[in-house]
Amino acid sequence: MPALVQLATVVLDCADPAALAEFYQEITGWPTTASDEDSVYLGDGELQLAFVRVEGYQPPAWPGPGKQAHLDFLVSDLDTTIARLRELGARQPDFQPGEGQWVVLADPQGHLLCLAARD
Repeated sequence: MPALVQLATVVLDCADPAALAEFYQEITGWPTTASDEDSVYLGDGELQLAFVRVEGYQPPAWPGPGKQAHLDFLVSDLDTTIARLRELGARQPDFQPGEGQWVVLADPQGHLLCLAARD
């Protein structure tokens, strides 16, 4: 059955699109493809990440009922990647589900992301 839709962009609400885009650009290597005062788009492939300014943005609580979505990333070296992301402003919450199969981090504006070792 052919797909009805193609996912083109994952959009993250945030307080500071430029700063958050810089964080994700550093970790993905994706280029900026469009930007203005209120939004930045990364990635020139089939999928983009976008960061859009929302006045009064509040990050989700973790753990908590406000968590709505998160990003999963596969990495070659889990410990090195965690250390680098923390240098870039990510934080590692105390609550870590998954029994060591992945690590939960929060980006500098509070969006959750999970890191798992690439097999």
